[in-house]
Amino acid sequence: MISVLISGTFNVLHPGHLRLLRFARTCGGHLTVAVESDRIAGAGAFVPETLRLEGVLSITWVDKAFICDQSITEAISIIQPSIVVKGKEFESRENPELAALMKYGGRLIFSSGEAIFSSLHLLRDEVLSSAATSIRLPKEYMARHSISIERLRELIGGSQGLRVCILGDLIVDEYITCEPLGMSREEPTIVVSPLHTDRFIGGAGIVAAHAAGLGATAHLFTVTGNDELHTFATEVLSRAGVNLHLLPDDSRPTSLKQRFRTSGRSLLRVNHLRQHPISQTLQAKLLGEIELLIPTVDLIVIADFNYGCLPQALVERIISLAKNARLLVAADSQSSSQMGDVSRFRGVSLLTPTEREARISTHNHDDGLVVLAEKLRHQSLAENILIKLGEDGILVHPGEKETNFGLDDRIGALNSAPKDVAGAGDSLLIASAMTLARGGNIWEAACIGSLAAAIQVGRLGNIPIRTEELLRELPKV
Repeated sequence: MISVLISGTFNVLHPGHLRLLRFARTCGGHLTVAVESDRIAGAGAFVPETLRLEGVLSITWVDKAFICDQSITEAISIIQPSIVVKGKEFESRENPELAALMKYGGRLIFSSGEAIFSSLHLLRDEVLSSAATSIRLPKEYMARHSISIERLRELIGGSQGLRVCILGDLIVDEYITCEPLGMSREEPTIVVSPLHTDRFIGGAGIVAAHAAGLGATAHLFTVTGNDELHTFATEVLSRAGVNLHLLPDDSRPTSLKQRFRTSGRSLLRVNHLRQHPISQTLQAKLLGEIELLIPTVDLIVIADFNYGCLPQALVERIISLAKNARLLVAADSQSSSQMGDVSRFRGVSLLTPTEREARISTHNHDDGLVVLAEKLRHQSLAENILIKLGEDGILVHPGEKETNFGLDDRIGALNSAPKDVAGAGDSLLIASAMTLARGGNIWEAACIGSLAAAIQVGRLGNIPIRTEELLRELPKV
């Protein structure tokens, strides 16, 4: 990998710094920044070194930064970067870095970069920030079902120590931020220039990462390709604290979904995946590993995307094993075609389809939501159903074991300023299921699941939700 080094004082990060850092990042695969210590910078340091370092580390393009308490030539001799980048204004001056680079064949490059920094600077805020102030609790719903803040706090905090088995399709979501250049003169096509790429774990992977972030011991069972995305997923999920059971499948790549975005909106989505069922050999291996784990877990969550990881025979066997062990099972089956059938997960404790998925499964495109939910419940034998309604929130359809059975209710969307709705269903599924596993009822589960979804849609890309984020949205009593 080509390594790049930049050094400087960095008192206040300004557009010139951002242009230079972006240019340096495009020169190689890894950018390191040496921030001069207070001792080295002397009178040139107007801001303490720790704050200057923190500012540099906040920049998306910087892979590593450190406080440099030695001369830049000494740092170069130790790090031996492939390239050192300096501003254009230094090109006509004496550059001591050059002699140090020549000793091992490194290069010195001068550039001020291109003046397109603003889109990416704003991107970092879009990716990492959450519109927490736009989240509101469903107070009327909570009053109807006697749900107190203290009870929500107890259920959320009590998820610590749950043991959860998650199985389904692993997906890598890739967000490619682009600079719009205009329309092509040859054909009616929008022309963009890719600026920056962010990758996130999606599918069953993010469900497992959410579970770990909410305090559970999470085990993920899935199949992947033998490729670079397998390595990426392994590294990210391991850092998130997920116990991995990844079975390589030579017949498919790791599923990748690309989103090309500009000005906060998606221009194009491209999916790289295979949808054929996994082999009998892989099914047997997956079932064998799950069977060994079942006696040690409290909850099984199925996050299915109909990409072939969970053939019907395997699903039925897993649900049967879970029932024999008296385990709670929650399932979601996201479908982008007319072929999906969420009711194939028969007898689960919780089912969380979209309205469209429920109608496809029941072949019912005429009845109202309550009738639709009841028909799906009879068809799937599910105990409880949460129908996702997009910007209109969810419909809560309780099972016969619940109080107020037969009295459906709704929770509206709790975040009035969503940024990216792609991960809402995953966070709703795991937060609701974990609440049920903790002894909460369906009304409490739907409330906590909706709160988790509201936090998730307030930021770009799938980022694991943590217990403290949920608790932060609850007013102090």
